[in-house]
Amino acid sequence: MAAVGLKAASSAVWKGGGAGLQLVVAVSSHSRCSRDRRSAGEARLSCGQQRARQHHSAGQSQPPSPSAGSKAKRAAEFSQATTAASSGHQPNPVEGIVDPKSYLWARYHEMKKLVYDLLPPGVCNLLNPAAIYANNEISLGDVEIYGFDYDYTLAQYSNLLHSMIFNTARDILIEHYKYPEGLRGYEYIPGFAIRGLHYDVHKSLLMKIDAFHYVQLGTAYQGLKPVPDDEVIEMYGGTQHIPLYQMSDFYGKGPSIKQFMDIFSLPEMTLLSSVTDYFMTHNIEYDQVHLFKDISDAIKDVHVKGMMYKWIEKDMEKYILHGDETYAVLNRLVNHNKKLFLITNSPFSFVWVFVRIHFVQTVARIQIVREDSDKGMKHMVGKDWRDLFDMVIVQADKPNFFTDRRKPFRKMDEKGSLHWDKISKLEKGKIYKQGNLFDFLRLTGWRGSKVLYFGDHLYSDLADLMLRHGWRTGAIVPELETEIRIINTEQYMHSLTWQQALTGLLERMQMYQDAESKQVLLEWMEERQEIRSLTKNLFNPQFGSIFRTFHNPTYFSRRLIRFSDIYMASISCLLNYDVNFTFYPRRTPLQHEAPLWMDQLCTGCMKTPFLEEMVHIR
Repeated sequence: MAAVGLKAASSAVWKGGGAGLQLVVAVSSHSRCSRDRRSAGEARLSCGQQRARQHHSAGQSQPPSPSAGSKAKRAAEFSQATTAASSGHQPNPVEGIVDPKSYLWARYHEMKKLVYDLLPPGVCNLLNPAAIYANNEISLGDVEIYGFDYDYTLAQYSNLLHSMIFNTARDILIEHYKYPEGLRGYEYIPGFAIRGLHYDVHKSLLMKIDAFHYVQLGTAYQGLKPVPDDEVIEMYGGTQHIPLYQMSDFYGKGPSIKQFMDIFSLPEMTLLSSVTDYFMTHNIEYDQVHLFKDISDAIKDVHVKGMMYKWIEKDMEKYILHGDETYAVLNRLVNHNKKLFLITNSPFSFVWVFVRIHFVQTVARIQIVREDSDKGMKHMVGKDWRDLFDMVIVQADKPNFFTDRRKPFRKMDEKGSLHWDKISKLEKGKIYKQGNLFDFLRLTGWRGSKVLYFGDHLYSDLADLMLRHGWRTGAIVPELETEIRIINTEQYMHSLTWQQALTGLLERMQMYQDAESKQVLLEWMEERQEIRSLTKNLFNPQFGSIFRTFHNPTYFSRRLIRFSDIYMASISCLLNYDVNFTFYPRRTPLQHEAPLWMDQLCTGCMKTPFLEEMVHIR
């Protein structure tokens, strides 16, 4: 019945999720995957798959495709075994099976063939990097006010900026903190770290942690070198589990462990690893807490003292990506009578220069007017950029802006000078400094779900607004575009699908405990680990995807889902949707909800009697 039902699902593809693979309707029937998939499949054989092939060449021929009747018979046998196991009786798993080893390999190849046949040519390119993804249902038609962060939300920067931050902070360590001159030999390593990693201050350990607070083995680094898995486990008392609630506060900053959540933290993580690598390589004893604090202070100097903003102002074309689509988003919202506001930690002069100059280029396509007091938002929005925003707040000191009632708003003039008068209302076209959200709510009346705020930092931008004030939130995740393009590749899709199926096979066949069967299962586990490492390395050789730790979501993903209603690669993704569009999150099946897990189909323990009908339900 399972085989018949699957053949009936000619328009279906398999999508990864949970413990198995969810059957979903294909949205594309053409892609570059239409090339000869058999030759591509041959080229993708892992070491474990080669071992399986060697097994057959040694005398075990691949079994023919079983008939629907034989599958049904085995399904009934397996159903009886699982039912007995759940009732406490453990039957003999090899009863009626003369050669368990051959039986296991037969099931292995049967599953592989089924997985191969289930991946049609249109399986790639199903995900759109420019799409908006929903964690919670939200209708843009109900949103009246749009708020924005600035850095990496409205403004996107080139990777060259990270090298400048790294080099400058490194030189501060050498010149002001008297660190060894040998550190000048270290340069920024693009792609070494990813966002969302945790750093154990007392162990100088940079690592990726999943949603359940477990370290993903193979992703723990001291310096620039990975720490062996057994050493990581020993560091934490014989477990991979990290009690984050004891070491880190709500915003990911604690005395023992810090989570790096913003894109500007990539140079900081690389500098921490580089300095640690130097000390370890040269056998220099150092205080790990002092090291962390010195590097944090050096990075902070680059931002707080305005060094980064000066570099950008001098060469905006080098460091800032053009904002044609950003302007289009803002202009479109204004034309539909939406109110806009900006809350940023960046200083007034930088914001003003950046947006106006950029949007003069974008909108008017005329020669840039250079005025000393007029350098900031101009690069993005044009000379009359403030007409787009009902409110602009700079140097807001987020996340304290959302929780601290003590700081009042101060008005600024066009030269950046502060006014002394008390703020009794927030006026359109004016610039305000600091303040707090409670006064903002009181003076504007902008409350609840009619406000949608976008930011890239899950803690500083979104957490308090979502949890304490009921605003709708949108997360900007630039890494999403690259990760989706990787997910859309044939290599990733085939590797993930076979990994999930092999995992299910291991789970179902683990009851075979004779010596030969144990060896087969061990080979399968080794192959599974090889595939997991392969898929991890497709994203980042050191730390993998920012969203996954092998099969579990990362701690970053957990926060992303908790603190954002929607998320996207850039603010320009809004241009792909109507201003009244409603986003509906997909119903992702829980482990106990999905009757169509692929491993159940492939291992003959499918108990759903009406599979053909069930295929069309999802």
